[in-house]
Amino acid sequence: MSLDQAEPTAAPAAAPGPRKPGRGRGAATARQGRSRRSGRWWTPWLFLAPALILFLYFKFIPMANALTMSFQEVQPYLGNKWVGTENYSTVLQSHGFREAAWHTVVLAAGQTAGSMALGLVLALLMEGQGRRLKFVRSAAFLPVVVPIAVVAELWRIMYHPTGDGMLNSLLGLVGLGPSGFINDPDTSMASIMLTGIWRGAPYDMMIILAGLTSVDRGLYEAAKVDGASRWQRVWHVTVPGLRSVFSILFILAAIRGLRVFTEVFLLTNGGPDGSTEVVMTLIYKLGLEQNRLGVGAAGAVLLFVATLILTVVVQLLRRRESK
Repeated sequence: MSLDQAEPTAAPAAAPGPRKPGRGRGAATARQGRSRRSGRWWTPWLFLAPALILFLYFKFIPMANALTMSFQEVQPYLGNKWVGTENYSTVLQSHGFREAAWHTVVLAAGQTAGSMALGLVLALLMEGQGRRLKFVRSAAFLPVVVPIAVVAELWRIMYHPTGDGMLNSLLGLVGLGPSGFINDPDTSMASIMLTGIWRGAPYDMMIILAGLTSVDRGLYEAAKVDGASRWQRVWHVTVPGLRSVFSILFILAAIRGLRVFTEVFLLTNGGPDGSTEVVMTLIYKLGLEQNRLGVGAAGAVLLFVATLILTVVVQLLRRRESK
C-alpha cells in the first residue's frame, strides 16, 4: 500500500455560515468610537484649561497663601514669623471683631429675609408671558447688572441728610422730619440693609419666577374650589411648592450677606462710630490700613469657615426634609 493511499483524506473545510448584515461594520464602528473617545478624553479639559488656570492663579493659590499667613506674623521684606494660633486668638478676643461679626449677622439676616420676601412679591406680580411683563421684568432686573459702585453713589445721593434730600423730601410729604440715614448711628445699618434688599430682590425674583413654573396649577384650582382666598393659595400652595427654591436662595443670599463689603465701604466705611462695621471692612482695615496681614488673614479664614458651615447645615436640612 502506497503512502498516498495510507494517508487519510482531509475533511473538507466547513462552509462559512451566513454573515449577518452590518455586524462586522457595527463592531468596527464601535471599536473605532471607543478608541476615539479614549484617545480624546482630554478634549473637555483642554477647553476648561484657561479658566482653571485663572482660578488656580487668582483664587486657589491666594486662598492657600491666606491660610498660611493666618498662622504667621507677616513682615514684608523681613521674612514671616510663625506664631501658630496667636492671630486667631487676637481676632476672637477682639471686641471690635465681635461687634463686626454681630453687625454682619444682622445685616445678612435682614438682607436675606427682605430680598427673598420682596423677590417673591415681585415674582407673583410679574408672572406670565405678556410682552409688557417681559419688559417690566427686564427693567426690574437692572439693579443687579448695575455696578455696585454706581448703586452706592446713587443711594448716597438719595440718603442726603438735609431736608431737601430726595428721601427726606418724600418723608416731608407725609409730615416726617428729615433723617440722617447713613450719617446717623441709629439708622445707618437699616439704610445699608435697604440698599442691599433693593439690589438683591430682582435676582431672587428671577429665580423664583423659574421655580413658579414647576408648581402644579391644578392645586390652585382645587384650592379655589375649596374656597381658599388668594393669600391662602399663596401660603398653602405657592410657598410649599417653592421650598427647594427658597433653600437655594437662602444659601446664596446668606453668603452674599456675610461677604458684604462694597456697599458698606462706599457708603459709610464702617461708620458712623463703628455702627456699620462688618467683618469684611474690618479685615480690610487690619490688613491694608494697619498692615496686620496675619490678623486680617485669620479673620478671613474664620469668615470662610462660617460660610462653609452655614452651607453644609442648610444642605443637611434639605436632605433630611427630602427623605
